Amino acid sequence: MHRGSCLCGTVRYEVDGDLPPPYLCHCQRCRKAHGGAFAAVITVPAAAFRFVGGEEMLGDFYQAESTLHRVFCKNCGSPILSRRDTLPDLVRIRAGSLDTPYAVKPASHIFVGSKADWFDIRDTAPQYAERAS
Repeated sequence: MHRGSCLCGTVRYEVDGDLPPPYLCHCQRCRKAHGGAFAAVITVPAAAFRFVGGEEMLGDFYQAESTLHRVFCKNCGSPILSRRDTLPDLVRIRAGSLDTPYAVKPASHIFVGSKADWFDIRDTAPQYAERAS
C-alpha cells in the first residue's frame, strides 16, 4: 500500500498494490497547473485509490473541452490527482504527493513537442511528441 497527502497534510489518500512507473507530461496545461517543467503522473485503477482524510477540502477544477477534472486541496492548493469522465476506471495521482517510498524511474516523457524551452530532458526514458502510444 502507498500513502500520500497534500502539502498541509489535510488531504490524505491510500493506493493499494504496486505503483507503475510515472510518466512525465510536458504539455502546457500540466506545466501551468503544476508551476514546473512537467507533471509526474502515476496512473492507477480508481478501485485501488481512496481518500482517508480531508475530502471536505477537495477542490475540483473541471475543463469541459477535455472532460478533465484536476483535484486539489482547497487549503494549500496542492494538486492531488486528475481524472477524465471518459476513463472512469482510472485516476492519475501526482507522484510528488506520495509520502511512502517510490524509487521508480520515469517510464516516458509525453507531449515533449510542447515542452518548456528552458528545460532539457537528460534521462534515457522514451520521448513522445504527443501522447504515448
